[in-house]
Amino acid sequence: MSNERAILVKEIKEFILREFLVGADPEELTRATPLLDVGIIDSMAMIKLVVFIEERFNVSLEVDAEQLATIDSIVEAVDAGK
Repeated sequence: MSNERAILVKEIKEFILREFLVGADPEELTRATPLLDVGIIDSMAMIKLVVFIEERFNVSLEVDAEQLATIDSIVEAVDAGK
């Protein structure tokens, strides 16, 4: 994994933990954890996540369940949007 990609993963994971999983064990949130399927994020959280990503990484994303399914899919969407 490139350094830039590792930074994306770290920052997105930290945001999810801080905003949606307060007090959770960081080790339980992996790059492949299904964020929607297990209820970590809902439709309102998706919007908040997209706003964070757009502002932090200067990209434009759709509020799309496929793109926001896992940390890995979010990183792919950010990479594609650059």
